[in-house]
Amino acid sequence: MNKIVDYGERLFLLVLAANFFYSIELNIREQPLLILLAASELLPVVLILIRRPGQCTQEWLPFIYALLGTAAPLMVRPTESPTFVIPVALGGTLMLTGLIFNLTAKMALWRSFGLAPANRGVRVGGPYRLVRHPMYLGYFLTQLGFLFTNLTIGNAIKYLLAWSMQILRIREEEKFLLQDKAYRDLTRTVRFRLMPFIY
Repeated sequence: MNKIVDYGERLFLLVLAANFFYSIELNIREQPLLILLAASELLPVVLILIRRPGQCTQEWLPFIYALLGTAAPLMVRPTESPTFVIPVALGGTLMLTGLIFNLTAKMALWRSFGLAPANRGVRVGGPYRLVRHPMYLGYFLTQLGFLFTNLTIGNAIKYLLAWSMQILRIREEEKFLLQDKAYRDLTRTVRFRLMPFIY
């Protein structure tokens, strides 16, 4: 049964990722910054496909939070005529900063990355010295930069869903990881989960 769920999850994300990539590819000439969004959203799908096994939660709710938090951003779409709530340069800076956080966090995790909460080893270096969940911070910054340059009600709703799920996902991951002494030690040295001085 677990294998069926695992393959079903991967197939679902692959279909969403292919559709997302197609929509990005259609608009890349008008909005070159979409390359940053594509890199940010498609790399997790690749890492989910090649992830290694680890001690994983057996609860369904954390899995649903993680699936929705990963799937919702793959459903946003570039606008035909971009709506710039902020200057393009600022949107691009947010997206690039977010992508840098994403990439450095993912390089630290690499094949330890997964969808549902799991302990595949506690990471303490790189961006994990700033916040305990730098990858989610990277998603937020990249997605915010995209939203402010492609603002639609549909995109805003999808990101609000994704961000809500990511907060719940962080809570579930922390609950699972706090069983590990190494992670409890990390929480004493790195106080903030997602945003320095805020959360």
